[in-house]
Amino acid sequence: MITPFSVSASQKTLDDLKSRIKNTRWTDEIMDSGWNHGASLSYMKELADYWASFFDWRKVESEINTYPNFIAEIEEHKIHYLHIKGKGKKSIPLLITHGWPGSFLEMMKLIPLLTNDEHTSFDLVIPSVIGFGFSSKATEPGCNSAFVAELWHKLMTELGYQRYGCQGGDIGSGISTWLSLKHPENIIGLHLNYISGSYKPFLKDNTLLPEEVKHFQKVANGWSAKEGAYAYQHATKPITLAYGLNDSPVGLCAWIIEKFNSWRDNNGNIEQVFSKDELLANVTLYWITQTIHSSIRIYHENSLHPLIFGEHDFVSIPVAFAKFPKELPTPPRSYIEKGFNIEHWTEMPHGGHFAAMEQPSLLAKDIRGFFHERS
Repeated sequence: MITPFSVSASQKTLDDLKSRIKNTRWTDEIMDSGWNHGASLSYMKELADYWASFFDWRKVESEINTYPNFIAEIEEHKIHYLHIKGKGKKSIPLLITHGWPGSFLEMMKLIPLLTNDEHTSFDLVIPSVIGFGFSSKATEPGCNSAFVAELWHKLMTELGYQRYGCQGGDIGSGISTWLSLKHPENIIGLHLNYISGSYKPFLKDNTLLPEEVKHFQKVANGWSAKEGAYAYQHATKPITLAYGLNDSPVGLCAWIIEKFNSWRDNNGNIEQVFSKDELLANVTLYWITQTIHSSIRIYHENSLHPLIFGEHDFVSIPVAFAKFPKELPTPPRSYIEKGFNIEHWTEMPHGGHFAAMEQPSLLAKDIRGFFHERS
């Protein structure tokens, strides 16, 4: 069953949020530590003041509601999604999936870039992953990326799309990859700007890894030791973390904003890339939907079902990869090609992990170029 949906948070929820922000009990910090130990205290105070005094969630709601929003009920899961038809003479169905700590809001800048071309445009389906945003929360084990992929295929089929493209970054990359593995006959092409951290292609016993792969593994292990504590917490003890983040808006904000600062391409100034309004729209979405725990649980589920390819696993459909320079550690192309049929590879000049927000024009151009060749 599919029903129209409109975003509208209760005023009581928004008033409570503002009150909690104003009554934050602030911590101390090491003098002049900046972002070295996590979210900068001075920036968080500045952002919190703006959040309580100037940020307008109703403006965000209005923007979301300018697009067609729906709730689809599939296998007792409620899936929120945007569905925007392309204006071109030919429109390609394209399913775009976000990750954490992002949301469907990441993709808002892509919408006009992908739907307004008069010749070849896209019918965009932009869902919220189960446990995120306005989608329902899974309270039973098993809601991993592969499980979500099956729901996405049923959603696209319900919408009448027997053949469609997939695009994803972060967790959305894993979901899109599982979808392409399970339903290659239905997928036109797969466009990725991230490779799941758990990805391992099938290698025969005693296969010697080339030096470039060994170097990547060393870099990835170093990054994980320095930056990956959040993921271990998500994957092992998510609810312990969630008590505090679900109760403190500034705590939630700091947990999320630190990642937007660390994983971006902004020359040391977060607001060179993201405005306060963009950052706070995403954090406020997590707050009003109370989805910090349900969203991070997928790390635990994915740790039990990683993207490790078996002997006969291979993404055989055409695959594109857009490599942004400040993305999290990315395997060399030769290693990715052991599991993916890479037909289109782009080395981007700028951008980081949140490509759709940071460099929407570059990402949209690459998506258009890849799928235009296959339309």
